Amino acid sequence: MSADDTPRRSTAPRWLRELLGCVVAAAIAVAVVAAVSSSARSELVFRDGDSMITTLVVHSLAIGQPQDWAMSSVLFLPEIAVLWVLSQLGLGVNGALALAGAVNVLALYGALRVAAGSSRTVRAPIAGALLALGAFGLLAASEWSPSRDALELASLLVTTTYYSATVVGAVVVVGLARRGLDRRDVSRGTRARAVAVAGLGLVAAASVLTNPLFAAWATVPLGIVLAVIGVRWRTAWWLAGALVTGSVVGYLARLPLADLIANTGAGYIDSSQWHASLDYYGALLADRWGAPWGAASLVAVVLLWGWSLVATVLLARRRDPGALVVAACGWMMPLVVTVGAVVLGTHAARYLQPAVFAPLLGLVVLPTLLPRSLPVMAAPAAIGAAVLAVAAAVGLGIPPLVAAATAPDRDLECVVQWAEGSGRVGGGQFWTVRLPKTHLADPRGLVQVDHQLRGYAWLVNRDDFSADGLSFLVTDAHSPAFELPSGVSMADAAPVPCGRYTIYDFGDRALPIGPLRS
Repeated sequence: MSADDTPRRSTAPRWLRELLGCVVAAAIAVAVVAAVSSSARSELVFRDGDSMITTLVVHSLAIGQPQDWAMSSVLFLPEIAVLWVLSQLGLGVNGALALAGAVNVLALYGALRVAAGSSRTVRAPIAGALLALGAFGLLAASEWSPSRDALELASLLVTTTYYSATVVGAVVVVGLARRGLDRRDVSRGTRARAVAVAGLGLVAAASVLTNPLFAAWATVPLGIVLAVIGVRWRTAWWLAGALVTGSVVGYLARLPLADLIANTGAGYIDSSQWHASLDYYGALLADRWGAPWGAASLVAVVLLWGWSLVATVLLARRRDPGALVVAACGWMMPLVVTVGAVVLGTHAARYLQPAVFAPLLGLVVLPTLLPRSLPVMAAPAAIGAAVLAVAAAVGLGIPPLVAAATAPDRDLECVVQWAEGSGRVGGGQFWTVRLPKTHLADPRGLVQVDHQLRGYAWLVNRDDFSADGLSFLVTDAHSPAFELPSGVSMADAAPVPCGRYTIYDFGDRALPIGPLRS
């Protein structure tokens, strides 16, 4: 590295800069979760049937229930581990979910900080990571729809279900690739590159183990970028090899867990449906354009994507391979994932999350491309900025976040209290029963069935179906009409109104649970 490339030293020591960066990132995390939780989007954080899976696992472990889960292709291993730790704080279901959302955002900062490079060799990496996180926060705060199918992708990170660990893992491997390629002095170079190669392989293996979608989000696009620059920088081939090897190891590690995977995800792919897929995503795009702040957020994402492309060209001319990989992934990841989602005929907005988080990588490298004559923030100014961010988060973010997490739900409380007071086992359909089931002291008190009372083994512990039968059913507007066994009708039950829910109590009669399906 030449003297001209050496970053200007800040007046603040390195540890203080890193600490202040984490403090500001934590303030941003609180603000993001508060904004999402105070909007209709809070439905996905606190009440959505899909979002309950991690909490159900934690509760099942807490009561010592035998573990026999029917999961999707995603195992949610990191998300469950984090939520289990947070649940030990005694914050309740909603409090733990809100705190988990903040942890997810803070983890994204950590990943962006890795991608920003070492403060020894890169100019203002903390500023670049915070800039990207701030942009992410604005995108998430602009998303207000309660629908899981809306093209509102940034706010999905606040949930514990919609692949938060995969988002973080995808950014981390880009950062590790940069660390392995950044120019360093000879005494540190070999060791640093070896650590980057090993770390990249381990993160890839862990990420694919918990979610094979990581291969599409990160392994393929980052592998393409590394292969291209490998023509000039041989270290890129070692990194690419570690990425692919780790992904293969992660996939093989899933084989012993096959009993947990009720759906491998292969059924979601049908390339013959690419026309329908294009129409589907086009309709979501049109809906997002017409939503409040939707057009502005889409324009911002397109501008970030374009900047990533421009930054790639500029960094290629500077022959800076580390930053080049980061910038290139900012546009390559969205391109590969979006085109791939259409070509494979998929129909799920959540698959397109790299279209939002990957372009943030263009902001990570922005300080590297700014004129070196720009001043570096001094320690007093940095401390003042951190204090201001924390004060704003505490004063403006925490009150609405606490209010959202503790908001009473009388209808839910009615079902939970009645079910627990009955001392019996009841049931309900997926979108109806999962929220009350999650809030029971013992989730086995409500069994997830379909409209024919067959056990619905999907994102649930199969041990639940060992119950002798169901003595009441919980319904709401999402529940299709039940088809009960011959000689039994809903008219035989005593209805118990609970607001948006209705409990049909069959008393001493036990309705049999039919064969399992998923």
